[in-house]
Amino acid sequence: MTIALVPVKRLEQSKSRLLPHLPDARRQALTLAMLEDLLEALAATPGLDRVAVTTPDPIVAEAVRAAGAEALIRPEPGLNAALEEGIARLHPGPDEPFLIVLGDVAGAVAADFASLLEAASARGARGVWCAPSADGGTSALVQRPAGVIPCRFGPDSARRHREAAREAGVPFHLLELASLSIDLDQPEDLEAFLATEGGGRRTRALLTEIFGETAPATASREERA
Repeated sequence: MTIALVPVKRLEQSKSRLLPHLPDARRQALTLAMLEDLLEALAATPGLDRVAVTTPDPIVAEAVRAAGAEALIRPEPGLNAALEEGIARLHPGPDEPFLIVLGDVAGAVAADFASLLEAASARGARGVWCAPSADGGTSALVQRPAGVIPCRFGPDSARRHREAAREAGVPFHLLELASLSIDLDQPEDLEAFLATEGGGRRTRALLTEIFGETAPATASREERA
């Protein structure tokens, strides 16, 4: 059974770097829209049997269950600690690919997740498959088996996951996948996201509503001012 795990922080902490001057209610609505878009893409991914979200937020957990996924409640998560605990709680098979996806990739499409899982399944061996973000982070990571390397998400995590694979003595594979290259985390990510086509219909609609007649590039500069 192939499992995907998504970490999501508390809503009141969400998207504070992306749109810092936006009212909390709007930022929280954006986080939920992004999550729903991501869960929709994961649900449509061939070969993916189970999707879970680890979060300390009960509102997020409710949205996750409404979308047909599992909610793992964990107080005060800490990203990598939450993922490690989530892996333990989900009891993945000893030889199955395990997919970790950050909740920032609202534009993700099922075809790119399928490509990542197919790459991991085709080789039939231990290893790590990383879909990097444009800023050097990790948007999605397949471990085979789960726990073959420790989770090292955060700044420059693609390199750090490569190092972890080298330390563990397992192959590391980098897959550039278009819909997973943009993670909505910083103001400058908005223009790049809205310029693409693909997934994220709820997120795109809400961002269009937020910006109104303001161009994303202009809004991004205003957020940084």
